Amino acid sequence: MPIAALDSPLLVQNFPIQFDRVDAEQIEAVIQQLLEEMRRRLAALGNPTSQPTYESILIALDKMTEPLDFAMALVRHLEGVATTPELRTAYNAVQGPVSVFYTSIPLNADLWRAIKAVHESPEARTLLPTHARFLTKTVSGFRRSGADLDAAGKKKLEALDVALTEATTKFSEHVLDATNAYEFLISEEERLAGLPESAKLAARESAKAKGREGWRLTLQAPSYFAAMTYLDDRSIRQQLWEAHNTRATSPPYDNRELISDILRLRREKANLLGFHDFADLVLEERMAQNGEGAQAFLEDLHRKTKPFFELENQSLAELAKNCGYESIFAWDVSYLAEKQRLALYDFDEEELRPYFQLDRVVSGMFDIFGRLLCIKIIEERDIPGWDSAVKCYRIEDNSSGELLGNFYTDWFPRENKRGGAWMDSLITGNPDEGRPHIGLICGNLTPPVGDMPSLLIHREVETIFHEFGHLLHHILSRVPVRTLAGTNVPWDFVELPSQIMENWCMEHDALHLFARHYKTGEALPDDLFQKMKQARTFRSANAQMRQLGFGIVDLKLHREYTPDRDGDVLDYTRSILAQFSPTLLAPNYAMLASFTHLFSSPVAYGAGYYSYKWSEVLDADAFTRFQKEGIFNANTGSDYRRHILERGDSEDPSLLFRDFMGRDPDPDALLERSGLRSAA
Repeated sequence: MPIAALDSPLLVQNFPIQFDRVDAEQIEAVIQQLLEEMRRRLAALGNPTSQPTYESILIALDKMTEPLDFAMALVRHLEGVATTPELRTAYNAVQGPVSVFYTSIPLNADLWRAIKAVHESPEARTLLPTHARFLTKTVSGFRRSGADLDAAGKKKLEALDVALTEATTKFSEHVLDATNAYEFLISEEERLAGLPESAKLAARESAKAKGREGWRLTLQAPSYFAAMTYLDDRSIRQQLWEAHNTRATSPPYDNRELISDILRLRREKANLLGFHDFADLVLEERMAQNGEGAQAFLEDLHRKTKPFFELENQSLAELAKNCGYESIFAWDVSYLAEKQRLALYDFDEEELRPYFQLDRVVSGMFDIFGRLLCIKIIEERDIPGWDSAVKCYRIEDNSSGELLGNFYTDWFPRENKRGGAWMDSLITGNPDEGRPHIGLICGNLTPPVGDMPSLLIHREVETIFHEFGHLLHHILSRVPVRTLAGTNVPWDFVELPSQIMENWCMEHDALHLFARHYKTGEALPDDLFQKMKQARTFRSANAQMRQLGFGIVDLKLHREYTPDRDGDVLDYTRSILAQFSPTLLAPNYAMLASFTHLFSSPVAYGAGYYSYKWSEVLDADAFTRFQKEGIFNANTGSDYRRHILERGDSEDPSLLFRDFMGRDPDPDALLERSGLRSAA
């Protein structure tokens, strides 16, 4: 069947995207037709009719897979936010063939010869910097992807990539299914003692939606974290914690064997490509450069953070005794910490919720970064999404009126939607060709309940700002080479534009624009803001140690772990994370089995979880310039937009940072912001 005859929105790269017309039954046929077209393009590219040039080979390569990239991005997205059995089946069916094709690109000997011919030609020395970087990175990337392997090696690499795609897809599905399979029903209201009224209402509505009486707690973020923080009933907290931290460890959603398979496949791939381990493979062109450098960075932060960590835990243990707790278990920590924060600062985070209505938060965020970055964000009415809760917006340049891009938002949890929060790009445009970008941001925030709108805790506000930072990095990109545009930057730099946004959530003048009581319109009271600010660094060492633990586990798994020597992977992980936990970890602790950051795609954040802390150092330092020059200073915002957001990977990230700050990063900036500086 010809592609045109299928009349599928998967084949139409423009706005608005017709999500509702994506037919699961057509997906395999559409992708097959696209793959045939991609193979023809690849063959033509590797056999040029004239002398290879940068335009005919490199630019053509940059554009070659756009139709397939878009179709797969759309299918992957829908499977993540509106999955059905039919959609999942179709997605799984096309994953393997698509993976084989992408793997085949750098393994194509004819194309590799053409690229090397361009690289060695006189033209290569005349290219503008962005294009010269693209050529150099393409040559490096092809070599790192197996272009110099012999025929047997190339065949083995293809098989490894297919196996990784299948295993990581199954891992992600298991986490979603295991999360949805769990519920805790409560019939006696007195067992909900301590739970905020908003969480009780949500639990009641959740039960009603399932046709049940009483209150229903789940492992979805708003429900789970409210219960772990406020619920007085220790036995319920324990059951929820154990369910959350043993997800996907038993049939039919058992990820234990998949973890071992993924680690083995990644190790085999790295060795085949001539690298000592997977960390060295994926970090070669990142700021850390190799696994040793990334691990040394984390271990240095660990050493500087540990004294504070021990003091915080000692303080919590003293509080626990006063509350009648002879021992503290993992399911007690958030609950007791909230009691301690209330005692120390007279601050209960739930007090903030009425002042953080979702629509007002989003509107205020648009106002802040509209004025700072000289852009205008406008809601596009009557543009359908993939769910009735989805909204759509356009971003224009405030000076020229140029349309920079469109994006969709999807903020609330559903059972057909994966957990967490994320940004994704659907189309990477080209400013030189007048083609805008299209992206999206998703979350799993506190939903509206009954007549009450969505009211957020402060951490959820930070999540919105964080993901919008990623979105702006995509939409504001001005890089003419698609492969280097937007968020296509080294992963230890990609979190800078997202994490720096969270700083505005702690600035009084910024909060004043949107933190208003949802009923009265009253601004966030100054005394409540001061309490929040004073409590900002409360247990910051514990928060940092948690992230450091995940980062070090990640690197050790991809650099050091071997089953024959180290045994069961969950036991191995538990023994490492025990050093970063404020309490003893339960023998069945198995968060690794639901750690989608590491195992939900062939690379994901594998050997790259350290990037969060690496980027946090960059963001803490970069924000000091806004603090000095004004958090709404349009000149500073213009510099930030020009040097960071617009530049993608068109230049080395270290140079981009230096262009904005006028110097290299200050490694102690994060410790200073976190209140850990004096112990360093």
